[in-house]
Amino acid sequence: MVVTVRATHIVRPAEPTPDGVMYLNSCDQIKDITHTPTIYFYRHSSKLEAVNVVSVLKDSLGKALSLFYPLAGRLNWAAEGGSRVVIRCNGEGVPIFEAESEGMVEDFGDFTPTPAIQALIPSVDYTTPIDEIPLVIVQVTRFRCGGLSIGLGISHVMADGPSALHFIDEWTKFARGVGPVIPPFLDRNALETEIPVNCKFDPSVLRPPPTLIGQEDSLEQRKKPISVAFLSLTKLQIEKLRAKANLDFDKENSTAGSRGYSRFEAVAAHIWRCTSKAHGHIAEQQTSLHFVADFRNKLKPALPRNYFGNALIRVEATDKSGNLLSNSMGMASRKIREAVEKVTDDTVRAYLDYLKGLPDVGRFRSLDNNGRPKGDFYGNPNLAIISWTALPLYGTDFGWGNEIHLGPGPMGFDGKTFIIPGREGDGSFKVAIWLQEEHMDAFKKCFYDDI
Repeated sequence: MVVTVRATHIVRPAEPTPDGVMYLNSCDQIKDITHTPTIYFYRHSSKLEAVNVVSVLKDSLGKALSLFYPLAGRLNWAAEGGSRVVIRCNGEGVPIFEAESEGMVEDFGDFTPTPAIQALIPSVDYTTPIDEIPLVIVQVTRFRCGGLSIGLGISHVMADGPSALHFIDEWTKFARGVGPVIPPFLDRNALETEIPVNCKFDPSVLRPPPTLIGQEDSLEQRKKPISVAFLSLTKLQIEKLRAKANLDFDKENSTAGSRGYSRFEAVAAHIWRCTSKAHGHIAEQQTSLHFVADFRNKLKPALPRNYFGNALIRVEATDKSGNLLSNSMGMASRKIREAVEKVTDDTVRAYLDYLKGLPDVGRFRSLDNNGRPKGDFYGNPNLAIISWTALPLYGTDFGWGNEIHLGPGPMGFDGKTFIIPGREGDGSFKVAIWLQEEHMDAFKKCFYDDI
């Protein structure tokens, strides 16, 4: 499908905003200097036909940037070195690319995040100096059927999922002319607090993931072609998985606590087991499941609800493949629960203090300081899951109605997985997963046969 960009508009804050350097905290510093790509699709409607879409988006974005003004700035390398960055709040603005396609919204089927969707999201050359790269990028594509898509990228350094959605929600409010407006809490020093004297951070969670037995590194695994699947789980299927996970749950003796395993813990355990089974690992193969936990409400006192930035901590569950598959699904869920329950006020503060003391934070990024690929490999024999199940994803209405689809762009690597709640609020999930092509069929078979 050919997509042609017809015009580029630079949107700056509608009102004067503070100018200067904003410092970032330790949690921001380890994030990739890349963008999180998401895609929104809208069907043709009379409301859509009645408005100038680009004008609405430009005007409302300018107003939103007046509140979220750091997003109109640019990153710069910090004078202190160590691969750290700062935000220069200079109002350089956000580009909106106006594009069109002879294709139809229906051509995208179930909206599997394939390379065809990549053409609807602005691409970035990360070898460009970072002070020239916008922190938000937008592309509006009109289709022959009268529908449209909005492809969006927001800098990982600037915002995690809750913060990005806060920005988008306020943007849509300005577009519709409704309130109340909820301004962001921009002071990232909110995380710079005293560390408990007796609390130490275990840096093992930040170690490189395991490699396949018999291979010194992951170079050969990185070279293998990958494919993507976009799989559905009904509410009934999720409840079956949860029931299986909770079969051997012992409320009195389990260190997992008194509540049964959650939908996320059950589904994540199922995906972890299926990937290990599909990979055909030997029993002694170490495998790790990586994800992140939101610590906004773990801190005492909790962060403001409108805190804007990154408030996520890396979490890891590990096991040998043989144990993972020979034991019950409840044991895999327990591994995940135990990893999550390590996230407390004390451990989060110790984690931030540990990151602050590192001489260089560049190891945690997937690109080096010149924009070239590097970093840890979370593919075979490992898995990285991003859960959107607790996020208020839907209802992105700029004035012409809600989206018919919201999902990730095709940014996957081997092992990258998204768990996404169903748009209809019916308790279903969608699972987007990227795996090496040679293992995908076996994974999909296990994914449904082993429910």
